[in-house]
Amino acid sequence: MRFSVYQVSRKGGRPKNEDRMGYCYTRAAGLFALADGMGGHPEGEVASQMALQTLAAHFQREAKPTLKDPARFLAESIMAAHQALLRYAHERGLLDTPRTTIVACVVQGSTAYWSHCGDSRLYLVRGEQLLARTRDHSYSELHGSGNLPPATAAATASQAANRNVLFTCLGSPGRPVVDTGGPAPMQPGDRIMLCSDGLWGAVNDAAILDVLCKRSVTDAVPELAEQALRTAGARSDNVTVLALEFEGDDHADAAAAAATRASGDEIFASTIQASVSAPGDASGDLDEAEIERSIREINEAIRRASQRRV
Repeated sequence: MRFSVYQVSRKGGRPKNEDRMGYCYTRAAGLFALADGMGGHPEGEVASQMALQTLAAHFQREAKPTLKDPARFLAESIMAAHQALLRYAHERGLLDTPRTTIVACVVQGSTAYWSHCGDSRLYLVRGEQLLARTRDHSYSELHGSGNLPPATAAATASQAANRNVLFTCLGSPGRPVVDTGGPAPMQPGDRIMLCSDGLWGAVNDAAILDVLCKRSVTDAVPELAEQALRTAGARSDNVTVLALEFEGDDHADAAAAAATRASGDEIFASTIQASVSAPGDASGDLDEAEIERSIREINEAIRRASQRRV
């Protein structure tokens, strides 16, 4: 399997960055994930970090080098992340639980599977066509779809005007809603983008599709992030974007690609960081400078690896 990938996370106008993203892969499978810690609840950055770490740990344990059932893996590992957040809050006696959205995608062989909870999105693009886009777990989307019963629709009319009101997330008291997509056969050149609502809340789908279709992922990702920051201005949310271009098993002409074909069955690589210290320890928070530095190092390592293969 071979893919090009690029990722960016910007703090925007918020006091701290509560988004996290990353990917990990074996010889035959890749996991790509993004989480957006929720404001209004404690330690959003801890919630998003723990969610990604949980998925990465489960992927490392189960992908040998493939997952037996990618769809089941996504559902179970996301639920495990939810349970980890509940335990974290209970062990520390928190009055409220850290919460986060999550969107994750597994590409195994030439097939993609994805799951999400909340309003962090996945876009799947082929050529100039949008093949799939996740549906946000928000009251506004439910209300707009007409799927709410009349009494509930009336009760949530005021909420429906606010796209940020979610009815599910990881860390919530109730069992989270996790929607799945796929299996979707992938073709060389297909692109998958994961993003937080800081991007799609400021840049509409048509503009996202235009940039994602016409530019390489290394150009499209930073351009979309900058568009979101410019549009939202001083009140911009955290903006986090991760995009990959699938290049098949034999395609060898990528500008910034990770090739997994030569990896052994036990080889595992990951850009999803472990916490600098114990989760919840303020001294271990990944600040904006460290996030940006980590992203630069990851992207530069991919570029160097690609140049060596030319």
